[in-house]
This record gives sequence, structure tokens and C-alpha cells, in this order.
Amino acid sequence: MFEFKECPIKGLYEVQPKVFGDSRGYFFEVYSQKDFEAAGLTMTFVQDNQSSSSKGVLRGLHFQKQHPQGKLVRAVSGKVFDVAVDLRSGSPTFGKWHGVILDSEKQNQFYIPQGFAHGFQVLSDSAVFAYKCTDFYHPEDEGGLLWNDATIGIEWPGKDSPVLSEKDTKHPAFDPNGQYFDMYAAWLGN
Repeated sequence: MFEFKECPIKGLYEVQPKVFGDSRGYFFEVYSQKDFEAAGLTMTFVQDNQSSSSKGVLRGLHFQKQHPQGKLVRAVSGKVFDVAVDLRSGSPTFGKWHGVILDSEKQNQFYIPQGFAHGFQVLSDSAVFAYKCTDFYHPEDEGGLLWNDATIGIEWPGKDSPVLSEKDTKHPAFDPNGQYFDMYAAWLGN
């Protein structure tokens, strides 16, 4: 019971679950393998992560080089601006970005396949952010891009005063001639 809306960049989907609500509250399925497979999304998730952040916190842009992760992300509480940057060399949208506002009141989700850098910024007073991953976290395999890289040109809502980790201020700029992943050919058609 999901609506899958393909985004302008091939492989990215905004996912809207059907929410059942009444005076007691609400219920919805966060993920259903059979529904995702029926939509052509045949990934296998192996790890769930969750973070809590205050207003203005910007996390990203992150990716793993040898162990790329597909991610299904959502705001459990609060509202975030979530961004994916296409790093699939050979892709017609290589270096382009797409953003989605994820809102716990709407319960929408964003599916980002392997081959993308990912980041988000908290728009509400606080937010709890959750994501399912298709590969395990490998700290030695981390890569990143500068959150405000001029070539990519992400239009962050709070670009004048983001709250960043020290690590996220030191990521390199995007290299349009760069090879970000070694295994792109395996998911070229995704």
C-alpha cells in the first residue's frame, strides 16, 4: 500500500505509504518487500540507522566507495530537507542533485539507490531521522563531498547558518571528472 513517484533523476523515488488514522492515532507499513518488488525495487536491506538532530543541523554529503549503500530514508519526527547527488559515472544526470522534504506528518519516504551521495538538513526544531541500508556501514570506506559545492549547487533552505560536524566541513569539492565508485556498471540500469 504505497505510492511510488519516480523523481527527475532515474532511480530516485519518493514513496508515500498509505496511512490509516482515526481518533486513536495512526498506523502504516514503513516497508513491505512485496510492494517494493512489485514497483521494481528489488533491493535487500541489511541495516537500520537512526539519528536525532536539532534545527539547522546538516549531515552530509556522504557515501561509501567500495560498499555503496542504497537507502530508504524518512523523518520519524519533525521535518528535513533530504538530498541525493548522482555520482554514477556515465549517468546522464551525473553531478545533479534532487531534494525532497520529508515530513513526519506526511510520513513520506525517499529511496536513494547505490551510486548517490546523501545528506539532509533539519527544518523543524528537532528531527528523528531513520534509514534502511542495503549494505553495512564501513567506516574505513567513507567518502564525502562538500555540502555547499558550487558545481553541484544544492539549494539548501538554511544555507546561511547550517550546523555541521567538523568532518563535514572538510569534504572535498565535487570533481566532474572523478570516478566515485568502482562498481557502477553493475547498477547502470537501476
